[in-house]
Amino acid sequence: MYSVKEIFYSLQGEGAQTGRATIFLRFSGCNLWNGRESDRLTAICKFCDTDFVGTDGSHGGKYPTAESLTIEILKLWPKTAGPKSKPYVVCTGGEPLLQLDAPLIESLHGAGFEVGIETNGTIEVPESIDWVCMSPKPDCQIKVSQGDELKFVFPQEHLIPENFESMDFKHFYIQPMDGKRIKENIQLALDYCLEHPQWKLSLQSHKILGIR
Repeated sequence: MYSVKEIFYSLQGEGAQTGRATIFLRFSGCNLWNGRESDRLTAICKFCDTDFVGTDGSHGGKYPTAESLTIEILKLWPKTAGPKSKPYVVCTGGEPLLQLDAPLIESLHGAGFEVGIETNGTIEVPESIDWVCMSPKPDCQIKVSQGDELKFVFPQEHLIPENFESMDFKHFYIQPMDGKRIKENIQLALDYCLEHPQWKLSLQSHKILGIR
């Protein structure tokens, strides 16, 4: 049984895949915060900007099998897609690896999807995932040391990007932390990338464009 907050079709707004047509599969639940505002200050991750509680979003619900969830996801890929367009689904959350398993990955691959994941790095990633984006958080054990992109939300207390520079990722991104200090954080991120050119700037372009 898979608990899904929402499934929707949009453009990827962050990182190396920015601008790519993507189906987002958002699982319910996270191991770093329960999603309740009343508990945010005592959570391990205090700055999450995503609602991952419950199953009440678009196409959300309880899916009993990998096949039933795949069928629902496949409905959202446009029928007008040409032969050179690779169907792409990003599994996100919350923390998707609390639920994403081998049967679902296999089912999505069988339907022709390239499968990506956005994870906090505290759970090992199956080798069969096609695109791995890891976004580390403070005060937790990171178990993912390689992948396609490392996205560091900046700045964070008790955590600095330099701790991750030796990891085996293809892309290293600094992303300004959203919130009341977003303008200041954008400038801090920009300055950091100029001073540390291993890192590239990632902006949440979907918020700039006003899309999901």
